[in-house]
Amino acid sequence: MKNLIKWIAVGFGTGLSPVMPGTVGTLLGLPISWGVMHLPSLWCQIGTCIVLVLISVPICGVAEKIIGGKDPGCIVADEYLTLPITVIGLTSPWALLSGFVLHRIFDITKPPPIKQLQHIHGGFGITIDDFLAALIALGLNHLLFRFVPGLS
Repeated sequence: MKNLIKWIAVGFGTGLSPVMPGTVGTLLGLPISWGVMHLPSLWCQIGTCIVLVLISVPICGVAEKIIGGKDPGCIVADEYLTLPITVIGLTSPWALLSGFVLHRIFDITKPPPIKQLQHIHGGFGITIDDFLAALIALGLNHLLFRFVPGLS
């Protein structure tokens, strides 16, 4: 069971990439995000994203204990399981690209208040910064698709 949890946490090997493991691992979230975009209602999208975040917390927490260290870079479940948040309520395929880019920007640069969450330990600590990055990306994604002509 530990090997399965670790395998899911490292994104089925994508988090072991020698180059940008977080970004490579986040790619797994694209088909999940596509699926979320096609759910029948906004409430289904929100509910699914909540479940994905709640799944991320224990997976990342257990994997952190198995691998050792605080928030090992190879753990990417937090990235790919929070990415779908960035497209809640959007239908354009371009929202996948902008959501991906915005999520990565905020996860990598960790502007306030994301940076202040880095002291939190365990699976919650690993997931919360990505969750907040995804929420900020969601807000910007909605602004982008509302105010930039031709995107929707």
